[in-house]
Amino acid sequence: MDFDRYMLSTEEQLALYQALLFPRLFEERMLILLKQGKLGKWFSGIGQEAVAVGATLAMKESEYILPMHRNLGVFTSRNIDLVRLLDQFQGKASGFIKGRDRSFHFGSQELKIVGMISHLGPQLAVANGIALGHKLDGDEKCVLVFTGEGGTSEGDFHESVNVAAVWDLPVIFIIENNGYALSTPTDEQYRCVNLSDKGIGYGVEAIQIDGNNVLEVYTTIKEKAIEIRNNPRPIIIECNTFRMRGHEEASGTKYIQPEVFEPWKMKDPLLSYESYLVDSEIIEQGEIDRLYTKFKHEIEAAINESFGSPIEPIDPDSEIEDMYFPHQPEIVNPVTESTTERRYLDAISDALRTAMKKYDKLIMMGQDIGHYGGAFKVTEGFVDEFGAHRIRNTPLCESAIIGSGLGLSVGGYKSVIEMQFADFATMGFNQIINNLAKSHYRWGQNADVVIRMPTGAGSGAGPFHSQSNEAWFMKTPGLKVVYPAFPHDAKGLLLSAINDPNPVIYFEHKYLYRSLHQEIPDAYYTTPIGKANTIREGSHLCIITYGLGVHWALDYLKSQPELSIMLVDLRSILPWDKEAVEAAVRKTGRALILHEDTLVAGVGAEIAAHISEHCFEYLDAPVMRCASLDTAVPMNKGLERNFLAKSRLPETIEKLLAY
Repeated sequence: MDFDRYMLSTEEQLALYQALLFPRLFEERMLILLKQGKLGKWFSGIGQEAVAVGATLAMKESEYILPMHRNLGVFTSRNIDLVRLLDQFQGKASGFIKGRDRSFHFGSQELKIVGMISHLGPQLAVANGIALGHKLDGDEKCVLVFTGEGGTSEGDFHESVNVAAVWDLPVIFIIENNGYALSTPTDEQYRCVNLSDKGIGYGVEAIQIDGNNVLEVYTTIKEKAIEIRNNPRPIIIECNTFRMRGHEEASGTKYIQPEVFEPWKMKDPLLSYESYLVDSEIIEQGEIDRLYTKFKHEIEAAINESFGSPIEPIDPDSEIEDMYFPHQPEIVNPVTESTTERRYLDAISDALRTAMKKYDKLIMMGQDIGHYGGAFKVTEGFVDEFGAHRIRNTPLCESAIIGSGLGLSVGGYKSVIEMQFADFATMGFNQIINNLAKSHYRWGQNADVVIRMPTGAGSGAGPFHSQSNEAWFMKTPGLKVVYPAFPHDAKGLLLSAINDPNPVIYFEHKYLYRSLHQEIPDAYYTTPIGKANTIREGSHLCIITYGLGVHWALDYLKSQPELSIMLVDLRSILPWDKEAVEAAVRKTGRALILHEDTLVAGVGAEIAAHISEHCFEYLDAPVMRCASLDTAVPMNKGLERNFLAKSRLPETIEKLLAY
């Protein structure tokens, strides 16, 4: 390798050597601990340390880095507390994430490191969000994010690079091309000659460098970082290197021919650089020996301290509490009595406009939400009022935009993301379920993100624009899920959701957009998340519902004035108001749960189970559910009416009353 052409000072070259040596010695010691059964798993970075070390030292300490599980050098180059890191590897509460995830699946705001999740690709979008925050703040900073050659096959890579290109975000995408994604070689991953060639398709500058030459990695990234701080734009840097050990130690390397290792052994990033420094008389062997001894002593001392202290007892209460960022919402009543009759859709727009004025660091993102005003015109006129930098029209890339929302939150921003239809949330499902929902539990980082979900049937839109998928998200700890039935609640719940620092999935029924009117306050106010609204008292039975189901129930009750039926509008699905439901069951003795979603594993199943478990002695009849058919949503109007729960509501009520 050519080290001579890099014009670095002696001090810089020695600093790079020490930064390379330390993680190698640390990892060699970890491999011994692994064999002794003292560590559960290890992903080796031996042979590719130059990428992590060179990249980290090229960045400012105030700039975020998003590493992967083979990037020990990122953490050690940021002077991480070794004892705490070892506690982390053991799953101790004194580690970085209280024993909740393994390896390098953690982050640290102090170190400006955002940890990966096992799905690899989602962190690229998070880097975009952090970079967007820098750009909006006018900070001359860039963000560096790692992926592997295998990760470039994931949709998140393509979405994230494309968004970064379109928005000119200051992100350095590092591709560690180490030859194998677990056991799959590069010739089974892609057909382009070099991964850097992918940059052409996105209009992104992309270069290829020797990932085993620490001087080339350091100087290249440092130069590019300076460029994009002053002139924000993304860049792809493919670092060619090799994974000398298995994907993780248990997998081994039998799938790699032995002769493949030989040339890479000659290019060992530590030993080859060490030889260069000795041959160039920059360092003497005696100093090398001293550093080996010094570092081994430091590592051993940290091991003794970490493994010498017991693993703390678990705290089950904190497990529940830490799924969410602590938040005590203040219920705000409007300061004036001024009201305006607004449609359901207008109430949502009013809430968004009010929040945009209240929070300077609130960003809205979504397809066609700019000058077009969104698919349903909820954001019409917003660009003129708040500017395109805050009302951000996005490419068709749900995953990248949801991930960017988390990245914005890392930088102290709030975001509201519009799914054009709730059905399309499947394209960003991983980001919602595994990144947003688990972020605070995993490393204490809240996800201050609201995802608006236009939902529901009734307009003949068919299987892909009509689904009621709220139950998917009710199952996920870490999320909050709300579903207003009236314009007043639509505004109040949306403002509560935006105020909440946790991720909130906000369902809004398309059928109600223009068909429902209500007088609502003009001023700012909030409706509490997790509190139901008892719309009507009664004694014969209670109907527990939400969304469009509330209006189905009201229509039925108007046609049957002789019946004394209590109507409970949940308004929130996660958390849902157990006290209100239990009170209704105790009073009436009969419970019907009504929802537009299909029957099996719907929201009603969970509520019915809770009633049976906690209110059994008050029941005079079985808990019944009225839901839509267990089919996809049909387009034909007649079939759609037959599909919807509304068509079976009268007979279900009659059956329950007759029991």
